[in-house]
Amino acid sequence: MFDTFKNRLEITGTLITVTALRISAGRSSEPIGTDLPVIKDALGRPLIPGSSFKGALRSRLENFLRAIDSSYAEDPANFTTRDKNRVIEDIKQSYQNNDLGLTTALIGVTDRVSRLFGSPWIASKFQVRDLTVLPDYWFGQYQERDGVAIDRDTETAADGKLYDFQVVPSGTPFEFRAVVENAEAWELGLLMIGLYQFETEQIPLGGGRSRGLGVVRLEIENMNWIDVDNDPEKLISYLQKLVAQDSDLYVDGKQLRTNWTEALVNHLRQNLTQSLTVTDSSGG
Repeated sequence: MFDTFKNRLEITGTLITVTALRISAGRSSEPIGTDLPVIKDALGRPLIPGSSFKGALRSRLENFLRAIDSSYAEDPANFTTRDKNRVIEDIKQSYQNNDLGLTTALIGVTDRVSRLFGSPWIASKFQVRDLTVLPDYWFGQYQERDGVAIDRDTETAADGKLYDFQVVPSGTPFEFRAVVENAEAWELGLLMIGLYQFETEQIPLGGGRSRGLGVVRLEIENMNWIDVDNDPEKLISYLQKLVAQDSDLYVDGKQLRTNWTEALVNHLRQNLTQSLTVTDSSGG
């Protein structure tokens, strides 16, 4: 799947905290300090792990796809999913000396979400860097909040369960950078749906979300797209422009968002129709 370069989409922008953000690093071991500090980089500035963003995005897309067909986003805790490990091992044994056949077979047993985000047997096509705070807008002003665990029986504060935690204040901007390589049009459409959820403040991040924490807004600045379309001459031209830092290197991917989304809709409808046809045939 990744042995030949086909296409690449580079996405850059800014993720802004609409409400305070709590990305905890776990309980602090410092003798003086907050119980639950936020994750920080080497300079003591807040950091949002790329895995946190990617995980929240994947979870939202899984919710959507499961509502269409549960096989589109399989639950790792499901028995049939765990049982698939034996199927994967059988496939690997059958295609030991056939890389193309192995890849094709693995894709055939991989759900739609995992084709983009990866699985134990398929590498992810979507990569997100850790989101670092924009230094010109950061003045070291963390906020401290108090928390308490509630006793469900008495509906009062549980003894000894008071704690405090650290949050990043609202309005803090983080640099966003992501890359997608060798993706099909419908996979890019799936990604566009997920990113739109972040653009419209519909996917919160971090802890304390039931309290209103973690509301963020993604502002995409650039979508740089290159598709060599299996044409060696296009790839050579791309490499030449890349080294020369040619401003005409990429196509504006923002202009293709509608096309990619339509490709996703067509893909889902086609496969759903095929699934219903097979079900009707077996039932008859």
